[in-house]
Amino acid sequence: MTNQVDKTEDTKEIATEEVVPETLAEAEAVVETAPVIVATETRFPPRGDNRDRRKNERRPSRRPERVRQEFDNKIISVRRVTRVTSGGRRFSFSIAMVVGDRKGKVGVGIGKAGDTPIAVDKAMRAAKKAMIKINLTSKNSIAHPVESKYSSAVVSIMPAPGKGVIAGSAVRVVLELAGIAQVSSKILSRSKNKLNIARAAIKALSQLRKVS
Repeated sequence: MTNQVDKTEDTKEIATEEVVPETLAEAEAVVETAPVIVATETRFPPRGDNRDRRKNERRPSRRPERVRQEFDNKIISVRRVTRVTSGGRRFSFSIAMVVGDRKGKVGVGIGKAGDTPIAVDKAMRAAKKAMIKINLTSKNSIAHPVESKYSSAVVSIMPAPGKGVIAGSAVRVVLELAGIAQVSSKILSRSKNKLNIARAAIKALSQLRKVS
């Protein structure tokens, strides 16, 4: 305790005297020599910016990526068939589908079932079984004109350089899924049955000779 009291007695207070300028020139000199403090304004982002960024940021999807199918497909006709029995009416679906890989392979199939998904699956399997390989040129076109008849449908297909695909109805679907370009086609019959037209087109394409 005695040591602490001695130390406090030995300490001396240093008084700072303020110098008051007497003249205007002295006051200006004091102002010039005084340090300049620059006030900086801190800006904070508005509250809505973070929310907008969160909204615009794309969240990673939790769903697994779809595996691309080997063949593309397109339904050309859907028919609902009604069968009258003693117990009442029974409904079923008949679906015609074209399947192709856009590289020279194409096929047509038909599926029948009480439910639409089952009929689509049957039509796809039937089209894959009936698939044919088409002989194409280096420009994915055909080498010569062909014509074929299936049931009451008659289809003619001929090369058309630089004109794309000129076709309609089920013939266009067959040509696109087969990957054929620069061709022109014409339906020479009055038949409106898309299944027969598609089968006539595939029969005509199967007549193509191999390009040497």
